[in-house]
Amino acid sequence: MTSTTVSHAAGLVAALLFILSLAGLSQHRTSRAGVGYGIAGMALALVATIVVAAKSISAGAVALILIAMAIGSVVGRWRARRVDMTQMPELIAVLHSFVGLAAVLIGWNSYLEVERYGAAQMVIAHDLLGIHHAEVFIGIFIGAVTFTGSIVAFLKLSARINSKPLMLPGKNALNLGALAAFVVLTVWFIVGPNLGLMIAVTVLALALGWHLVASIGGGDMPVVVSMLNSYSGWAAAAAGFLLDNNLLIITGALVGSSGAYLSYIMCRAMNRSFISVIAGGFGIEAPSGGDEEEGEHREIRAQEAAELLTQARSVVITPGYGMAVAQAQHPVAELTRRLRERGVEVRFGVHPVAGRLPGHMNVLLAEAKVPYDIVLEMDEINDDLADTSVVLVIGANDTVNPAAAQDPGSPIAGMPVLRVWEAEQVIVFKRSMASGYAGVQNPLFFRENSSMLFGDAKESVEQVLQALSADEREAASAAQFTAAAA
Repeated sequence: MTSTTVSHAAGLVAALLFILSLAGLSQHRTSRAGVGYGIAGMALALVATIVVAAKSISAGAVALILIAMAIGSVVGRWRARRVDMTQMPELIAVLHSFVGLAAVLIGWNSYLEVERYGAAQMVIAHDLLGIHHAEVFIGIFIGAVTFTGSIVAFLKLSARINSKPLMLPGKNALNLGALAAFVVLTVWFIVGPNLGLMIAVTVLALALGWHLVASIGGGDMPVVVSMLNSYSGWAAAAAGFLLDNNLLIITGALVGSSGAYLSYIMCRAMNRSFISVIAGGFGIEAPSGGDEEEGEHREIRAQEAAELLTQARSVVITPGYGMAVAQAQHPVAELTRRLRERGVEVRFGVHPVAGRLPGHMNVLLAEAKVPYDIVLEMDEINDDLADTSVVLVIGANDTVNPAAAQDPGSPIAGMPVLRVWEAEQVIVFKRSMASGYAGVQNPLFFRENSSMLFGDAKESVEQVLQALSADEREAASAAQFTAAAA
């Protein structure tokens, strides 16, 4: 059996493992197995690639590849162990940028190899040379857009730059103009390839990627993350064509298509089209007084909140990015356990774009050992909220904003939200009365059945737990006194 046959067989098995990985990651219960399939597929792909490459390159080159892999493995493991779950969105954005940069470097290398050795020696037929040039140009363009776009997303998600959209005059015309210029440059390069056009398309794509994401508001960051995930997949697929690597093509197509579908789901969850996201983020139309209060709010103390919870027959918890920032998932899980022991029905309502990464809240709750069967999606829980005694809004804002359903003039009008205001009582855990990530004020805070529990989400939940413990001790003491008296 030749090394080529072994490589193709390994690539087929790795591709099947990647497909099984995506299938496993689609459900909580199988997610761990899905990760395992993905790791196994990638390991197999790497080993097969190195074995085949070792027959056509020098031992020194193989050694360099192994050294690079070792360094990458050490750095990756170090970062994975140190990163907090709250930092996962920006970590994903950085990883996307690496894929984009790799695609750019592969495109440049492929072009320079052809120029160095000539089309005849590269066994590229004259009729196929134009296709090769198109692959080079498209791969560089997608990779460069992904690279700088992901860096800007990282900077926004990590609060290193302002999350508000960049509003250059005619920004949509600039984006469309860049795409038109790319088409013209591609045709020009196919007809007469030269180094100047390579530099031009690289600079153009880098600028477009930066401007594209910088022009998108913070409220749309979940869509941007999934969009960049899709871009990185197509960049990998383009690199696969240039390297004649079928596995890379398949893997890139899987990532690209799944990322695109996830972007569609995110857009549907916000009642927005993909084009409207590219055109700008939530909050662009919001008035400058987005943080101005629209009425009087009521404050509540942890002790009072605990009393409401002990008297409740059903509780729904709606987490948001504020819970992630405060790392409050473990106290929330403990609160859930304590309430269920008291006979209170507790469930979670998770909005599709809660947090700054699709599925972020689900991962946090799973990390805290919250039972899978009580974590429900927005569509599964919304109709039950009207029969709920107490809703705890922990760090969420835009995803529970009634203006989306009741104010046609709101920038987030039409966005599907959790209808928490229909419950008997709503307790909002929040640091202040400031508007959310989308920059839109929330009328929920001023409703008669809403109360604000100000402070750090983790500390506030822990205070509620302490109040519950004190109540339990008092109840136990009273029971002991009654038993002694009897």
